[in-house]
Order: sequence, then structure tokens, then C-alpha cells
Amino acid sequence: MIAFSGLDGAGKSTQIELLNDHLTKSGREVTIFWSRGGYTPGIEWMKTVLRKLKPSEIPKERGHTEQRERAFEDTKVRKVWLNLALLDLIWYYGVVLRFISLFKLVICDRYLIDTQIDFELNFPQEKVSQWWLWKILVTVALKPKHHFILTIPVAESQRRSLLKEEPFPDSPEVLELRLNRYLAFSSNNKFAQHIDCMQPLEKVADRIKSIVSA
Repeated sequence: MIAFSGLDGAGKSTQIELLNDHLTKSGREVTIFWSRGGYTPGIEWMKTVLRKLKPSEIPKERGHTEQRERAFEDTKVRKVWLNLALLDLIWYYGVVLRFISLFKLVICDRYLIDTQIDFELNFPQEKVSQWWLWKILVTVALKPKHHFILTIPVAESQRRSLLKEEPFPDSPEVLELRLNRYLAFSSNNKFAQHIDCMQPLEKVADRIKSIVSA
């Protein structure tokens, strides 16, 4: 399994597609799996059910909308949402991806570190990384053979988000916090490869291919 993480606009989707094309042409069977805590298929289904049961408590919109922020001020709603998100990630990372990896090479668009950073920044009062469900998730999740951390400067991330017309871009302050966490992760994890995506796209792609092929 190969994972890609990093700042919005760093080029994760582009590099994943380029690597997928390269591996497919080399005869490998590949599946791409996008994930983000709280937005996996199972949690989306569960949220749909909960919205029918508690329509006034579960926000319909994604992103930092007023309704969402108001809903998550309720500790109960916050904890229910986070626990469901973790349970679904345990299922996908610990069971589904393990099964798929028996037959295909799995490329993950975002992985545990992305969700950890999301939860730390969006729900600092909960300290989710200390929860027993999070510890189970880390234990059972399929471990990447290669984990690429793609970064760009904060200003460049903002510029690219504007070009892509991202509906819910992070503030410069939040982007800076994310960038620092990604850099710390890549420095402290022997399986993580930090990639500076201010380099030409082709140069980045060639480096990733050479690492994967080594």
C-alpha cells in the first residue's frame, strides 16, 4: 500500500494519477482509495440515517458552515460524530483495504496523519489521538510501504485553492499549523518521504516513481 498526504493544492491527486498510470502500464493492478475521517462511505450512510432521526442536531452541509459549527458545540453530537468516524476508518483501513491489498496495490489519497491533523485542529478539546478507538485504528490499519508527504508553502496553497475555487479553504493560520504537523510527521517517521512540490511536476513524479520502483 502507498499513501499520499499533504497540504491542499500540493498535487496529491495529480501525482496519484501519474503513479497509477505508470504502475498500470507496468502490469500492476491498482485501486485508488480516497479517505478523510468523517467522510468515508460508511459514515456518510450513517450520517444520512442520523439526520433522519435527529434532523436538528446533525448538520447537512460540509465545511465550516454556521449550522455545522453550532451543531458541534454540543459535546454529545461531537463525540457521536467522531466515534462513528473512527469506527468507519477501523473498518476501511483495518479490514477493507487489507482484503483489497491481497489482490491489488492500494494507493491511498490521504491517510491516518491527515485525519489526525483534521481532528486536532477542528476538535482540540477532544484529544482524539488519546481515545482507545484511535489507538485501535492505528494498531489495525494497513501500514504503507511508502508514505509520501507532499507540501508547498502556505501562500502557494492559498493561490491554488483560489484557482480551483475550493469552497471551504483553510485560513493561512490553519494552513501553517497543518504544514508544520506534516513536516514534523515526515521528520519523525522512517516510512514517510517528504516531497517539495514547488519542483516541476515531472521531477516530482520521477522521484516518486524511483522510490516506488526501488
